[in-house]
Amino acid sequence: MPFSLLESQKVFAFSNQVIQRGAVGEDVIELQSRLKYIGFYHGKIDGVFGWSTYWALRNFQYEFGLPIDGLAGATTKAKLAKATKYNKQTAQKSTAPNSTAPKSTGTKKAASNTPKGFSQNDIRLMANAVNGESRGEPYIGQVAVAAVILNRVNSPSFPNTVSGVIFEPGAFTAVADGQIWLTPNENSRKAVLDAINGWDPTGEALYYFNPATATSGWIWGRPQIKRIGQHIFCK
Repeated sequence: MPFSLLESQKVFAFSNQVIQRGAVGEDVIELQSRLKYIGFYHGKIDGVFGWSTYWALRNFQYEFGLPIDGLAGATTKAKLAKATKYNKQTAQKSTAPNSTAPKSTGTKKAASNTPKGFSQNDIRLMANAVNGESRGEPYIGQVAVAAVILNRVNSPSFPNTVSGVIFEPGAFTAVADGQIWLTPNENSRKAVLDAINGWDPTGEALYYFNPATATSGWIWGRPQIKRIGQHIFCK
């Protein structure tokens, strides 16, 4: 059961300052811990407000109907405190220099409420990205965009989380122009689930582009696999 705001304050309360990218310290540790508790933050709790914390916070604001600005002000902190629990001593211990981190097995840890290791937040975010990137494309083209996101998650050349791939700077036009925040239709979600369940119409592509609008000479130089709808998919 989520803590109430009063209960969370008894454990540890945010300070009165607005927490923003570039901040460091206990407030950021608490922010990361709370975001991690509800599945929005997947990085190390290190007390440094970098890009991964920024995008995790934006995703939380979006899902909870808050202004999406990537700033942890009073309203966002209150909502976050109501939705989560936090233990200061446990969080600080996990960031201590002499704490022992679990050894990596070389494989990704599956999320808890998953199809195939992906949380419901991952699925919603991918559906948003598919809608923003391929709205109007044939259904197979929407599955193809979802497959590219998954291929990047599984590639050592890209971040290893859905949010990390989607919000990597410059990676997707829908993030840059804000279309990722449009409400996706049911087809977008179905396309994501089909991709998660193994359908990859692209032949393991890591990139795609629309030849009618692409301005980057670099993307034209990638080895092309196939064309689906208006997009060319490539390695």
